Amino acid sequence: MRLGALDALELDIQDESHLHAGHAGSQGGASHFRATIVAQCFSNLTMIAQHRLVYDLLRDLIPYPIHALALSTRAPSKGNS
Repeated sequence: MRLGALDALELDIQDESHLHAGHAGSQGGASHFRATIVAQCFSNLTMIAQHRLVYDLLRDLIPYPIHALALSTRAPSKGNS
């Protein structure tokens, strides 16, 4: 699993493709996902740097087969905010 490199303490991925049926980006089977990731490797990184880290792991999958990815990332020490 690509995101396994993050050694996440929490990883929740929801396929929201059904919510985007008919959307131009979903044509041809491209998918829409929402991911929540809690990982120690995000410590001392800005939110933008955390998201870049995730996107770098998935780079060759975007824009197909992943059309959209909504991210919520944080280090374990940051709580649920």
